[in-house]
Amino acid sequence: MKRTGIVRDERYIEHVTDDYHPENPNRLRAIYAMLQHGDMGNQFTEIPPRPATSEELEMVHLPSYIDLIASTAGQPARRLDPDTVASPKSYEAARLAVGGVLEAIEAVLQGKIDNAFALVRPPGHHAESNRAMGFCIFNNIAVGAKYVMKIHGMERVLIIDWDVHHGNGTQNTFYEDPKVLYFSTHRYGFFYPGTGAPGEVGSGEGEGFTVNVPMSPGSGDAEYGNVFLHILRPIALSYEPQLILVSAGFDTYSRDPLGGMGMTERGYARLTNIIMDMAERTCGGKIVITLEGGYDLDGLATSVKAVLRELRGNSTIDAGECEREERNGYEGISDKLDKIRGYHRRYWEKL
Repeated sequence: MKRTGIVRDERYIEHVTDDYHPENPNRLRAIYAMLQHGDMGNQFTEIPPRPATSEELEMVHLPSYIDLIASTAGQPARRLDPDTVASPKSYEAARLAVGGVLEAIEAVLQGKIDNAFALVRPPGHHAESNRAMGFCIFNNIAVGAKYVMKIHGMERVLIIDWDVHHGNGTQNTFYEDPKVLYFSTHRYGFFYPGTGAPGEVGSGEGEGFTVNVPMSPGSGDAEYGNVFLHILRPIALSYEPQLILVSAGFDTYSRDPLGGMGMTERGYARLTNIIMDMAERTCGGKIVITLEGGYDLDGLATSVKAVLRELRGNSTIDAGECEREERNGYEGISDKLDKIRGYHRRYWEKL
């Protein structure tokens, strides 16, 4: 069994959005309740979060933007953009979300645990240096990557983003930086936020270190599995990351009201299995996952459970059966894989 850490805190629930907002406190209530039941209770190492400091936030965000978010503390709820709400305690929750990810990273790097899942909100991957976007206030995963580069001197960090929406904020933070390889699967084309075309590959010294794989509506377990096996895996093994960070959005779940995709709990476990194999081969198994989207409450809780079981080494899937299904479904996605290879083979010979 692996030693898996989790970050959870009731203060994340105090980030209150509109009554019918999809990114609402019930998301974490559903996950936290799942952790109390059956075989999930007392199976994980608790990682207490802390508020991220201003200096840590400034690794990604402008001081003026941080001050703007700080000014919302204790004030009536206000909209930061058409989709993103700041309530009286959102600033505290957002700092704790970043700090929770940083504490999870530290626990893994110090060898206290093998891997971790930061079950935090608000999510982060849309947040830009100077503005909130798409339910996100501070970019949790981007600050995490900047932190390990500055504090631990890392030079190769892999960020995997499987949310249904492209992580524009994360991409823009590292678009010219070869020290971070950003890999994203997402819906594209008349779909929020409108970024993440396959031709967006990075620029300057970062050219080739952004890999975008747009997914067709309805894509499910076999399609995602093939992308991870045939695009992500050879690139990651060539890159040899020192740490793998994952922006885990569960809005690709088959019943999610926003996603329009076909993933299942088994599919998320399979993606985690592939990532864990890459991590064992490259960085001693060091993985830190953070929660992004996912708005079907039952599906969110059961999918997070599947990922956590995989992280602990208590898998519920038959990897051989998954591989057979992926082989059977390969022809249906081969054209997409070839197109992505066409953009990236010049940077990654193993493609």
